[in-house]
Amino acid sequence: MSAHRTRRPWLLPVVACVAAAATAVPVAASATDAPRAASPAAGTAAGSWEGTYYEDALGKTGTALKAALHTTISEQTVLSYSQVWDALKTTDEDPADPDNVLLLYSGRSQAKNTNGGGADDWNREHVWAKSHGGFGTSKGPGTDIHHLRPTDVSVNSARGNLDFDEGGSPVAEAGDCYRDSDSFEPRDAVKGDVARMILYMTVRYEGGDGYADLEANDQVGNGSSPFMGRLSVLRQWNLQDPPDAFEQTRNDRIFAIQGNRNPFIDHPEWVEDIWG
Repeated sequence: MSAHRTRRPWLLPVVACVAAAATAVPVAASATDAPRAASPAAGTAAGSWEGTYYEDALGKTGTALKAALHTTISEQTVLSYSQVWDALKTTDEDPADPDNVLLLYSGRSQAKNTNGGGADDWNREHVWAKSHGGFGTSKGPGTDIHHLRPTDVSVNSARGNLDFDEGGSPVAEAGDCYRDSDSFEPRDAVKGDVARMILYMTVRYEGGDGYADLEANDQVGNGSSPFMGRLSVLRQWNLQDPPDAFEQTRNDRIFAIQGNRNPFIDHPEWVEDIWG
């Protein structure tokens, strides 16, 4: 591993943020695991509906909370991999330019119609690397838009299937990100986003519905095992970078498309309630 840069001091604990839900453009799905939950009305703050959506989880901690959240968020519409293109054009739309999407690692705003495989195109990044559990692009974890994000093609390639940790050398075309032989560090503005996506996948995919049992662990270099790390760093990132308006709006839009939510965006404190 390359020498790690000096760790930055962690910021103050999470302060709950409330953002208005944005109007979403539905994406048709080819298969449904379970009836889709009703989306919150536009402009409705999370606190006015979460008691219903999370009613089985409220008041719980540890494994009981994890199990309750798994049951709740497993009720979702399953997209095909081709439908992910259109979904991301809605979920990751640039608030300042509706013709563009925001790229996760570089932060660059790029035209929606430049998706593809070219060097300067954007493509579909699996934040939980698809080789970690071998699910590829199959329906389910391979097409779950809670962890699929637009990224620059070359930056996506630089990240590869690396676990998440701190340190390394700057990444070309995403100089605020760093990589070394066994880990990738995203830019500060999306560290919490990455943590909450990984922990969503850990709770959503427990192996009981025919999908791989995905688990966050405190290691890097996990290879093709169904693990992603480093859990201790992800927990710190969740505190360092609380959910912002973009992430909250994205969660609302996924709820309208896919029918389930990332509970750690709505309740980032649940990360410590489960893994603390």
